[in-house]
Amino acid sequence: MATTSDPSSNAPPSLQQGAIPAAAKAALSHAARGTSTELVFPDAGAAYAALIARWSATCERRAAAIALPATEADVQAMVRALRAAQVPFVVAGGRHSTSSSSAVRDGVVLDLRRMRAVAVDAKRKTVAVQGGALWEDVDAEAGKHGLATVGGTVNHTGVGGLILGGGWGWLSAKYGLTIDNLLSVRIVLADGRAVTASKDENADLFWGVRGAGQCFGVVTEFVLQAYDQGPVFAGLIALTPDKLAKVVEFSNWHHANGDGTQAMSFGFSQPPGAPVVAVLVAMFYDGPEEKAKKYFAPLLESEPIMNHTGIIPYDQVNAMLNSAATWGGRKIFGGSNIVLPLDTKFVQSIYDEFSQFIMGNEKMGESLILFELVPFKKIASVPVNETACGNRGEYYNVGTLFRWYDEKQDQMVREFNRKLNRKVKEEAGVKKSSGVGVYSNYLCKF
Repeated sequence: MATTSDPSSNAPPSLQQGAIPAAAKAALSHAARGTSTELVFPDAGAAYAALIARWSATCERRAAAIALPATEADVQAMVRALRAAQVPFVVAGGRHSTSSSSAVRDGVVLDLRRMRAVAVDAKRKTVAVQGGALWEDVDAEAGKHGLATVGGTVNHTGVGGLILGGGWGWLSAKYGLTIDNLLSVRIVLADGRAVTASKDENADLFWGVRGAGQCFGVVTEFVLQAYDQGPVFAGLIALTPDKLAKVVEFSNWHHANGDGTQAMSFGFSQPPGAPVVAVLVAMFYDGPEEKAKKYFAPLLESEPIMNHTGIIPYDQVNAMLNSAATWGGRKIFGGSNIVLPLDTKFVQSIYDEFSQFIMGNEKMGESLILFELVPFKKIASVPVNETACGNRGEYYNVGTLFRWYDEKQDQMVREFNRKLNRKVKEEAGVKKSSGVGVYSNYLCKF
C-alpha cells in the first residue's frame, strides 16, 4: 500500500514541494495505489531529510518526491507514470557517488533501498542481487556458502552503480571486472517493460549495460558468477613519509613479480591525530599467512606505525577501506591512471603536493589518493569492444577522494583535484594517443 504525505501542507521553504504539477503528483499517487511503493514528500520532515541524504553532502538535492518501490512491478508502474507525466527522475541505489546522479532537484528519486535481497545458488555458483543492494549484502550472503564474486572495495557502496560502470575489486586479478562476471540483468526500460538481458537474450542491450548501464533503464536484478573462496591475508598498514621510497620500490617489484594471487594499493592520507600525512598500504594475498607475510615482507618489516593485517574471511575484505570512505562531509572523486615502473621522484612530488594541500587547509585530513595496483592481465585479456566499458589495458587506476566541510572551499578543491589527476596522467599515465580513458566510477563531479 502506498503511503503519501499531504503535499499541500505548510512546510518551511527549505522543505516545500518542488515543481511537479498537481496533475503529476496525482498520477504518481494513482500509480502507487495497489502496489507496495511508498511515496514520501517534503512535508514528511525528518523522514524526507533522511531519504535525500547522500554519502557526500555536495550531492544532496531537494527532490519533489521519493518513490520507494519494493518489487520489479512497482518499478514498472512508477516508470510508466513518471514518463506519462513527463516528470524528471533519477535512480538511487547506494547513494555513494560524488556525481549527483542519484539526486534530483524538483523531480522524483526512484530509490531502490527496499530492494536489497540476495539469493545464492550454491550448486551453480551464482548470486542474484536486487538493484538496491550494497556490497556488504552480497559479501555476507555469498560468504555463508564459501563463495565470493568480484565486488567493490568499500562494502557500503551500492551494487548497481559499481557494476554498471564496470566495477573492479580485489578478485579482479583472477576474474576480471565485475561486468566480466555478470551473467544477466533484469531491467525496466523507458516504456515500462521489464526484460532480461544476457549474452543470449537482448545481447545488444547486455553489451551496453556492461559499462554504460545507467543509460538504458532501471536494473532490478543482477546475476553474477561466484567462485569458491576461503580466508585471505589482508589489511592496512601505515608508514611514515620517509618510507615512501621503499613502498615505490616494492610496488615496482610487485608489478614485475605478482602472479594474480596478490594485489595492493598504496596512497596518502592523514590518520586521525597524526601530525603528518602518512603512507598507507592495503594488502591482499589469496593464500596462507606464511606465504603472504613472505611476499609483503619488505613492507611489513619497515616499522609500520599501524598494522591491521592478518587472515580474515573474504566477506570482511571489502570493509578494510571503509574507514577512509565514511558518510558525511563534502566529497569529490577524481581519477587517472599510471603505468609501472614508477619513478620515486615522481611519487614523492605527488606526496608533497597532496600533503601541502591537505595540511594547508582546515579539516581535509580525511582526503585520500590511492595507487591501485591490482594486476590487470585478466582485465586486459577481454577486448575493449566486447563491452561498453573502455577502462581496460596494461595500466593501473589511480583514485582521489577529497573530503572537506566548508562549502566556500568547493571550487578550490575542484581545481586542485583536477590539477593533481592531470599531473599523474601526464607524467606517469598512458599516453593520450592511446585513447584509454579513466575508470568511469571516478569520473564524478558535482
